[in-house]
Amino acid sequence: RIPDGEYAAEEQLDDGTPLKVAVRLDGDSAAIDFAGSGDVHPGNLNATPAIVHSAVIYFLRLLIPEPLPLNEGLLRAVTIAIPPGLLSPSFPDDPGEAPAVVGGNVETSQRLVDTLLKALGLAACSQGTMNNVIFGNERFGYYETVGGGCGAGPDFDGASAVHSHMTNTRMTDPEVLESRFPVRVDEFSIRRGSGGAGAFKGGDGITRRLQFLERMTATVLSSHRSTRPAGADGGQPGHPGHNFVERADGTVVELDGNDEVEMAAGDVFVMQTPGGGGFGTAT
Repeated sequence: RIPDGEYAAEEQLDDGTPLKVAVRLDGDSAAIDFAGSGDVHPGNLNATPAIVHSAVIYFLRLLIPEPLPLNEGLLRAVTIAIPPGLLSPSFPDDPGEAPAVVGGNVETSQRLVDTLLKALGLAACSQGTMNNVIFGNERFGYYETVGGGCGAGPDFDGASAVHSHMTNTRMTDPEVLESRFPVRVDEFSIRRGSGGAGAFKGGDGITRRLQFLERMTATVLSSHRSTRPAGADGGQPGHPGHNFVERADGTVVELDGNDEVEMAAGDVFVMQTPGGGGFGTAT
């Protein structure tokens, strides 16, 4: 249904590292080339060819309105070119020299999907992050991911307060979380107005406030904190996410997208997740 030709798009990670893709359609075959994407990342946002292939298969399944089973045969008519660098780093024999890839799995993978969707104009960008949060001390550790806004499409608004693209996690119920760990969920709400405007509106993100009842360390790994999820076809971008700590004495500590902070009893960790981009010009 999509005319033959080349369709290209570019996105950037929060630190400016480029993600580029060119999709060339020719009859019943396609070539997908990620040339121009960034070099090996000094942090943990490196992906691997397996991650890239997974993102491509997911993207291809979105194009076909049938419940296709997940299988390698989906790529029979597709060639994928992945240059060395961010999306295909080399792994030396010494594990200490190997590039870090945890963020590539949960963060870069989603940004790849948004870049592919952007190339064909199928949808605006979604929140593009899993909003990973880890907290704990010598006695325990806890890991959660937080939803956000989905990008709108040519005939639909983006969903609010859900995971996008990578959707295989669920939140722990507040009652369970509070009974097992020394934290209190002060707020867990839809971040109204964070989705981008447009003929179809981007989904809204989430505001999550966790008050800590004893000393512990909190770590966050998140994206779209300094960049905004792009709109499409004249739609406006979604709002970026925001991480910060409200100390018990009223002091506010700003956090980067990838950061770590020591928490004391009474401190509140606040995460505001990104909204999705809007689609089309609002009338």
